[in-house]
Amino acid sequence: MSTQVPRLLAGLVDDAAVFPPGSAALPDALAAHREHRAAWYADLVGPLLVPASALPALTELLGPDERIEVGVIGDVTPLSRLTELRDSLDPRIVVRQVEAAVAKRGEDPQPGLAELTRLPDRLDVDVYTEIPLTWGLLRALDTVAQARVDGARIAAKFRSGGLAAELFPTPVELAAVICACRDRDLPFKLTAGLHHAIRNTDPETGFTHHGFVNVLVAAAVAADGAEVSDIADLLATTDPLRLVEPARIRRDRDRPLWIGFGSCSIVEPLTDLIRMNMVNGGFEL
Repeated sequence: MSTQVPRLLAGLVDDAAVFPPGSAALPDALAAHREHRAAWYADLVGPLLVPASALPALTELLGPDERIEVGVIGDVTPLSRLTELRDSLDPRIVVRQVEAAVAKRGEDPQPGLAELTRLPDRLDVDVYTEIPLTWGLLRALDTVAQARVDGARIAAKFRSGGLAAELFPTPVELAAVICACRDRDLPFKLTAGLHHAIRNTDPETGFTHHGFVNVLVAAAVAADGAEVSDIADLLATTDPLRLVEPARIRRDRDRPLWIGFGSCSIVEPLTDLIRMNMVNGGFEL
């Protein structure tokens, strides 16, 4: 582990360059990912996220001696086809994780969960099941938590933003979800909307986005037993001074509960962390 990226931030940001709103072409995303993996901040960066349907194209872009770790986003149906894709995969591509949605908003997540909870044994990778923050959520979390107890390498994933206001959970809603995961000993990932370190309002859309440092600290204090109201307060703050110190005292610990998030830009979160003096040797304002 580099001393320039503290343990608390290791692997925090998966490289989702090919996904919206960045939507980079796969060759460009791969070239940029190579640069990230060779940079001083490499420990911050997780795998390159790639749609399952794009894996054959990725094979053609790799050098003969190149090896790349990827997270596969399950855009194929049925999801059992992912097993076939894995069996035909180029050995230069190492799948670290598979992520897939189990239902659309308002749909019952249980049928999709029944299929997805069987994937870890078939694929021998970590699986993240994207569960809508709507009806059926708590029962879905119970299902995933029980699968983990039974030995499955599975965790939860939630949307924290998107192209519509209803896709942004409020601080109280997100705090309740974090506590629900905490109470079930269930790690989780987030996706969408986490463009900056501190909670902020997008001047173009008017949507208020969660800050990833807010989430980092909120998950940490939740793991220590904090109540929903205290966690929501941390998620809602726009004052970095309230967040840096709780992060600083945990800098040499593993990150609890929150596995991390995918970002279409590695540079944006990195720039915020540098400005807050949380990477590259410092950890204070």
